[in-house]
Amino acid sequence: MHNTPIELAPSLLAADFSAFGDAARRCLAAGCTWLHIDVMDGHFVPNLTFGPPLVKALRSREVDAVLDVHLMVSEPEKWIQPFRDAGADALTIHAEATIHLHRVLQQIRATGALCGVAINPATPISVLEHVGDLLDIVLVMTVNPGFGGQKFIGAVAEKVSLLADWREENQFRFRISVDGGVDASNVRSLVTDGASILVAGSSIFGHEDGIEGGVNALLKSLES
Repeated sequence: MHNTPIELAPSLLAADFSAFGDAARRCLAAGCTWLHIDVMDGHFVPNLTFGPPLVKALRSREVDAVLDVHLMVSEPEKWIQPFRDAGADALTIHAEATIHLHRVLQQIRATGALCGVAINPATPISVLEHVGDLLDIVLVMTVNPGFGGQKFIGAVAEKVSLLADWREENQFRFRISVDGGVDASNVRSLVTDGASILVAGSSIFGHEDGIEGGVNALLKSLES
């Protein structure tokens, strides 16, 4: 995993909702190859965002990126096939959202999508003990899910190194992703600890030098 490419995955939740296509293309032009799409149902989390039509629209605009769909929803099993059919490349569900985690992860794998699981700040990595071999992505939430722009919870970042050690001990192949408050001050340490997918919203779309400036600032922090 030491040679795994580092991916910046701009979170479209922080983009201008009236210009998703433009935002996506600018992210790709700046060097990103992943786009993160936060799906919220107003039930599992107290917010309501996107559905399969957004993914389909991005695909129809020939956005050539890995569309990384993060399902912050109750009963995620109902939404796996609709999002896959719309063009999602990676589907990540929350461990807390289902009592049948193994079954739902198998359902994702059966679609051919990259299979991911997310864990909330208060959820221990032990919840993944019997599903590690099914995973392509483990998403560590470093904020409580539901809203963008929250402050990074530093104490939770320890999970990244714990996951990296567990992965090595068991020869699993999943990549570690981090979502929430990711910015130039913490990307380097997260990668050092084992993360290889960095989900960033406000630090990209809210940057004073625009989207390109936000991406470049994160890339420079990774190089330093």
